[in-house]
Amino acid sequence: MAAPTSAGDADGALASVFPQEIGLFTDTFPVETRYRLCGHELSIAQYYGARLGVAAPVWEAALTLCEYFEAQKLNFWGKKVIELGAGTGMVGILVSLLGGDVTITDLPVAMKQIEENVHRNLPGKCKARTRVRALSWGLDHKEFPTNYDFILGADIVYLKDTYPLLIRTLQHLCGARSTIYLSSKMRQEHSTPLFFETLLPVHFTSTLAFRDEVENINIYKVTRKSSLK
Repeated sequence: MAAPTSAGDADGALASVFPQEIGLFTDTFPVETRYRLCGHELSIAQYYGARLGVAAPVWEAALTLCEYFEAQKLNFWGKKVIELGAGTGMVGILVSLLGGDVTITDLPVAMKQIEENVHRNLPGKCKARTRVRALSWGLDHKEFPTNYDFILGADIVYLKDTYPLLIRTLQHLCGARSTIYLSSKMRQEHSTPLFFETLLPVHFTSTLAFRDEVENINIYKVTRKSSLK
């Protein structure tokens, strides 16, 4: 896939890869929801409408990932973290509150929603180490460093055409000491199991860290494969 040469070309290319489902969110309306996670109360704005589409809501996989962090008492203090396909930014915001140095990313269309949620939830000391940046998988991932301690994604595996782009982006971001956590609803109709069971293991070492049978959500812990010398 050739990289676009202008902003307009980029928007066109992304529209073909991330199609908007007509009629899915026909009316634009804001919703504010409060969550209590890891000892913090979050107020998350979600702007439902045709423009944001599936980036608007908080998905169950994001909540499951946040609850997993709490259950495992994961230490993010001083760690360099990036969230992919953030949507509302909730996961990255929580990790910032837990001490992480966080970059929250999604497509350009989601930037304003994420920025509002960052403003709503983070005190000044956390905002100072939290960045919101557009990242289009497979197109501009090389503008980001390769030495993150944690790479996070919640419900970002649902469009089969984007799977090679996501793999390429993860390969760039994931260093020798990086840990990737991917939380996902295992949707057969979107070939989600294919990604985790067939595509991802070709390039990474992947283990099932947690499964919610009721919600059909898996959390995978992923690392780079060791180089054989």
